[in-house]
Amino acid sequence: MARLLELTGIAWDHSRALPPLVATAQRYEELHPGIRIRWEKRSLHEFGHMPVDELARRFDLIVIDHPWAGFCFARNLVHDLAPRLTPAQKKELEMNTVGPCWESYLYEEQLLAIPIDAATPTPSYRPDLLARQGQKFPETWKELVSLADAGLAVMPGFSADLFLNWCMLAEALGGRIAEDPESLCGETAGRQAMEMLRRLAEKMSPRIFEWNPIAIAERMTPGDEIAHCAFAYSYGNYCRPSFAERPIRYGSLPKLDDGRPLRSIVGGTGIAVTRRCPDVAKALDYALFTGSASVQAGLYTLAGGQPSRREAWTDPSLEKVTGGFFRDALPDQERCMIRPRYDGYVPLQEEGGVCLQKYLRGSWQADRTWEGLNRCYRKTRQGKRKTQARRGAVAGARVR
Repeated sequence: MARLLELTGIAWDHSRALPPLVATAQRYEELHPGIRIRWEKRSLHEFGHMPVDELARRFDLIVIDHPWAGFCFARNLVHDLAPRLTPAQKKELEMNTVGPCWESYLYEEQLLAIPIDAATPTPSYRPDLLARQGQKFPETWKELVSLADAGLAVMPGFSADLFLNWCMLAEALGGRIAEDPESLCGETAGRQAMEMLRRLAEKMSPRIFEWNPIAIAERMTPGDEIAHCAFAYSYGNYCRPSFAERPIRYGSLPKLDDGRPLRSIVGGTGIAVTRRCPDVAKALDYALFTGSASVQAGLYTLAGGQPSRREAWTDPSLEKVTGGFFRDALPDQERCMIRPRYDGYVPLQEEGGVCLQKYLRGSWQADRTWEGLNRCYRKTRQGKRKTQARRGAVAGARVR
């Protein structure tokens, strides 16, 4: 009797994450007797910030987001999947994932993961509540601020969310995030982005600093507390009539008052294969199965997933199931940006976000906040320099 191959994986704790993976694992097992795939879950915060080195020692598969690329490859925690794919497979994935999902997992010619999930900060709203207040969906920054001043709009105030939305504004204002090793971005753009976030949050409840995107969506759907969320990583489950009591809708990011568009920061996830995995070929095959067009537009989406494949996002048969989420959120998803991925970057999201929280709360002034952001940034860049030094030492040893 053939020996049973067991693979373990870790995802994050939400209906968008775990159920579709359990469903794809069950179907893959039925198609491949002799393989068992067991998924576990961790919190959203742990997913974004808990170091993956411990997870890589415990699990064969990790549902991961792209900012971990530098960290993982610097420590040899996961397999580079690029050389294990055929040119046709690479091309097929590159051409058929939404926005920069595929590109986000490519780091210095290495592939961190197979994309399976796509998201980006996108405005969400309750059409019925806006109509009740005689308000329309805000299309400009000025309109958004007015809606917030009226007590009808919020945004997630978790540190990482604040930081990434600040990055979005700074980029739109001409800043370039993490290009200069000494300064997080251009000072004029960075300070203006700080002030814009502070002004937007001025009339919002301080409870926003306790809310991540899931917490806001959970408050928007059962009651009438929140009419609009300015920008938060999209969770299309809450658009589904089968999932939410009062479904939300998504719309496009507002333009700045001078007409400049906003481009948010791509999120989503992929499946990485760790170095401890006993059968890399079969683990990769399962990841490709989960990320395939037919599964993503079928089983994965129907089980609650938010797929990375464009075939699912543009499938008209899924519009009713998803409450129009794919149609409404696709424009922002297609034009979003990739965040930094150097070794050491991930803590910057939380630490930099704490600086912004203090500024928005009024406990820090602008000068201290700007200095704090850059201090946090320079500290994280030390990891990149150490990585480069390690690689140079290895290369030198090989030459000798």
